[in-house]
Amino acid sequence: MTKKNPDHDLTDRKFYRAGEESRFAEDSPERTPQTEHPAYKLAFRDHDFMLRDELRPVRFQLELLKPEMLLDEARVGSTMVMYGSARIPSPEQAQAKIDAAKDGSEFEQKVAERLAAKAKYYDEAYKLAKLISEKAIIEDGKRQFVVCSGGGPSIMEAANRGASDAGGESIGLNIILPHEQAPNSYVTPYLSLNFHYFALRKMHFLLRARAVAVFPGGFGTFDEFFELLTLIQTGKMKPIPILLFGRDFWTRVVDFEAIAEEGTISQKDLDLFHWCETAGEAWDHIAEFYELNG
Repeated sequence: MTKKNPDHDLTDRKFYRAGEESRFAEDSPERTPQTEHPAYKLAFRDHDFMLRDELRPVRFQLELLKPEMLLDEARVGSTMVMYGSARIPSPEQAQAKIDAAKDGSEFEQKVAERLAAKAKYYDEAYKLAKLISEKAIIEDGKRQFVVCSGGGPSIMEAANRGASDAGGESIGLNIILPHEQAPNSYVTPYLSLNFHYFALRKMHFLLRARAVAVFPGGFGTFDEFFELLTLIQTGKMKPIPILLFGRDFWTRVVDFEAIAEEGTISQKDLDLFHWCETAGEAWDHIAEFYELNG
């Protein structure tokens, strides 16, 4: 039954929404010393108040909640997370990196050559993201294995670019740094999320992760990779495919066997990750793990 007065509707909302209340405050014509003072601002509209040290727990909650809500609304059921260096060039940029270092020291030239040699992993990250995005797996009405990167350049760009070229959407979880890191242009804009807290960003990397590909990288990649291993090793997280690309790189910089021989991890912990060199190998392992026949 339609009521003559909508305010008399039983299902009508009886309290104004926060946005409406904010507009009431903004549109108020009265300006006095009291209304102009920061103390009078609505708490959630008071930028300086929200940034006080005492409000850190609230900011933690907001940074946990906002991405969760946006990803739910986007029907993201699970993610394919891709970690890796922000310094590895694309194959198109590899020679330029070598050329740029030709007048530098011997060390700088060697570094440029090593980074250029890793350009193949940009290709494999791109291929894996494209392959998975083309499959467009849907379960329970939600999108599965949505590509998710750190939103930056290099390996992260390759991941988002592969998804984009496959016609898929992808997530970028950026982080505010003293030297600005803008999202790469292939991240889906409404899935481009920004974080202040590394801890909350790392949490969102893994909350929906159903597979993680780890490419050669630096401190950030090490941090994310070893935290993931720790979560699964300790039983805090159920096992998922961890696809470790670049055996030559990883065994040169980390002696996994030596850690086991020293007894600080068990030999079976070395089975927590799976060595890969190609996108096809990575997908085969994921498909076998989840019994995705066909």
